Amino acid sequence: MIDQTQANNTNSGKLLILTENIGKIIRGKPQEVKYVITAMLARGHILLEDNPGAGKTVLAKTLAQSISGGLDEAPLTVEGTVAFKRIQFTPDLLPMDLIGSHIFDDDKKEFVFKKGPLFTNVLLADEINRASPKVQSALLECMAENQISSGDKTFHLDKFFFTIATQNPIEMEGTYPLPAAQLDRFFMKISFGYVTEEVELEIYNNYIAIGDVKNTVKQVLTYNDIIQLQQEAENVFLHPELVKAVVNIVQGTRRHPEITLGCSTRGGIIFIKCLKAWALVNQRNFVIEDDLRALAQPVLHHRLMFRNRDASRLALQQVIDHELERLAKLRIAG
Repeated sequence: MIDQTQANNTNSGKLLILTENIGKIIRGKPQEVKYVITAMLARGHILLEDNPGAGKTVLAKTLAQSISGGLDEAPLTVEGTVAFKRIQFTPDLLPMDLIGSHIFDDDKKEFVFKKGPLFTNVLLADEINRASPKVQSALLECMAENQISSGDKTFHLDKFFFTIATQNPIEMEGTYPLPAAQLDRFFMKISFGYVTEEVELEIYNNYIAIGDVKNTVKQVLTYNDIIQLQQEAENVFLHPELVKAVVNIVQGTRRHPEITLGCSTRGGIIFIKCLKAWALVNQRNFVIEDDLRALAQPVLHHRLMFRNRDASRLALQQVIDHELERLAKLRIAG
């Protein structure tokens, strides 16, 4: 166990405590936990796609508990606190259920805007593909521009706004695929997969404590900690040759014969942001070549379109491997 008093003295220690805290609930998935934290520190959003029961919603709740100190859907009112909201997406959901609406105030004798659940810090968009495209589009502006437009007014969201969306890829009835424009706003798209036999046995033996997120997981980070970590992630060193590597990978996705739609420039910028945040999560203030390998698939794959879906990951991996071979010859020091 980490000495919390000592670890709190450094930002790297805070991240170690956060990952350990989440690991009390999410067993056997350290890589996936790091991906989620990376997306948060990169000031982005993440999409979790996996079979029912894999722990997608539990991970989102555990992260929120670790930084907000409660799952009571705290309002965004007290400065320096982290607000958490959960939206269960259903086919009958309306955009105003997310954004908010104007209601008549008897005291003021006028219509006032009542803010919806999008006005928060950490948003859990559960089963996002069960809502109609019109409702999904309500998320687009706030994820892309950190603001919400209602009527003739524009409301700016807090500078810390992080969306964790989940979707089930198996059951397609009553679902609406996310449009490419919205998929592109997610910094990462990951899947959990099943745990090993040993981890599953451990989960079964401790399922009561694991299921009690509110009492098992304690708040270990504050709002100011997160803002500070996000700023520190931006200052992580990225070697010019690694920037060139990102350019080559992005360009390579546009030239590969099995990829019909390559990565955009925005996707390349997001890749760089995630590389820096990933380095920080892994206790470094510089990016290394292995970071490219670790992040390329979760950051880039969902932004591309392929001729053959079955060979999609192989096509992207070929682009990555070609660039890593070039970097290996340069022998770049960290």
